[in-house]
Amino acid sequence: MFQKILIANRGEVAVRIIRACRELGIHTVAVFSKADRDSLHVRIADDAICIGEAPAAESYLNIPAIISAAEVADVEGIHPGWGFLAENAHFAEICESCQIKFIGPKPESIRLAGDKSMARQELRKVGVPIIPGSKGVVRDQEEALRVAKKLGYPVICKAVAGGGGKGIKFAHNDGKLISAFLTAQAEAEAAFGNRDVYVEKAIKEPRHIEVQIFGDSHGNVIYLGERDCSVQRNHQKLIEESPAPGFDRKLRQKIGDVAAKVAKTFKYENAGTVEFLVDSDGSFYFMEMNTRLQVEHPVTEMVTGIDLVKEQLAVASGEKLSITQDKVQIRGHAMECRINAEDPDNNFMPSPGLIQNWIMPGGPHIRVDSYGYPGYKVPPYYDSMIAKFISHGKDRQEAIAILLRAFKETTIGPIKNTIPLHVKILNRPRFRQGAVTTKFIETYVTSEKTEPVEEEKAG
Repeated sequence: MFQKILIANRGEVAVRIIRACRELGIHTVAVFSKADRDSLHVRIADDAICIGEAPAAESYLNIPAIISAAEVADVEGIHPGWGFLAENAHFAEICESCQIKFIGPKPESIRLAGDKSMARQELRKVGVPIIPGSKGVVRDQEEALRVAKKLGYPVICKAVAGGGGKGIKFAHNDGKLISAFLTAQAEAEAAFGNRDVYVEKAIKEPRHIEVQIFGDSHGNVIYLGERDCSVQRNHQKLIEESPAPGFDRKLRQKIGDVAAKVAKTFKYENAGTVEFLVDSDGSFYFMEMNTRLQVEHPVTEMVTGIDLVKEQLAVASGEKLSITQDKVQIRGHAMECRINAEDPDNNFMPSPGLIQNWIMPGGPHIRVDSYGYPGYKVPPYYDSMIAKFISHGKDRQEAIAILLRAFKETTIGPIKNTIPLHVKILNRPRFRQGAVTTKFIETYVTSEKTEPVEEEKAG
């Protein structure tokens, strides 16, 4: 096991990794931008090193500065967290060349899974169900039109190096397709430095289901159940839960087995997530693979009892997986709400600034992952998420009741946040019934479509 690692990230994920390391007796080194000097991860790490100015390009994406900090601190490994450099194969290669263990998958696995067009081609060969679409990168508008005509509208233009909802544009006719294609290219180039785009058929009102997988360097691969991430806005997830409502044992095993096949095809090591779209008849299609720990990993931890960050550290140090597939058990129901510093009543306008009031919930079966505290100033430069509330109940309705109780105990101010939105969502009859697709938010929440709202039952 490692003696000392550097965490190449910030905020909540850095805090999460530090906590796991502390329980394992691993010394931690935090890196931070000048804007994050007072962040919680800097305060609780064993050591901390400033790596640049506030913009991410000058700090958390600054590979030379991070490697220099790692060498000065004499660490054995680097944990990338999620976002920033977590899925950067070049960064992983540099770590390895400097004899610093990258706590994640091999660079070649990141590169293959990260190129969505190439990944689709590889998985089609081994029989993984793929959403119908172009065989590779679509080079120009004329080719995009030909592919769309063959598939039939609506279609989606997607960045091959996409992530976080960027570089994804829908089109319902030829005119919209040209605009969608060019916009997706521009967004992809700005966000990922790669303008390549492919086109695929749009599945009407699907569910977004992802499967947590884990591999080790000894050839073992397991899956740890699925998460339903269908509640999202602009392709950004708001609520995640496990197990997925309405999944029977047969479907759960089938989608898990396919996810494991994907991981084996990519010769995958460490934590990863295989994402699928599921249509109304239960058919599912591979969408992409995220080669990192996910923001929503706590819901899997709650229902399996497995600490995924500790498992990452063990696997990266060369150990075998601590559990075999036949020993994985899903107990109860877990649900996670992401709390963002945004104003949901003002078109989700970011709301950075000083946190004067900060009271977090307690009691049984509620977990809060955050980097906030009274007196902390949320910077405007990074992702707006400031906390995650994760509940665990004997069933789905109890998990919802625990979250609603927790929200009543919570105070965050004066900055705006998305707790009122989550209360509204959790009380929607359609959400209570588990009848949610990726169109739920725009159809039944932000559009204010007429639908009776259940009274809040805090339990």
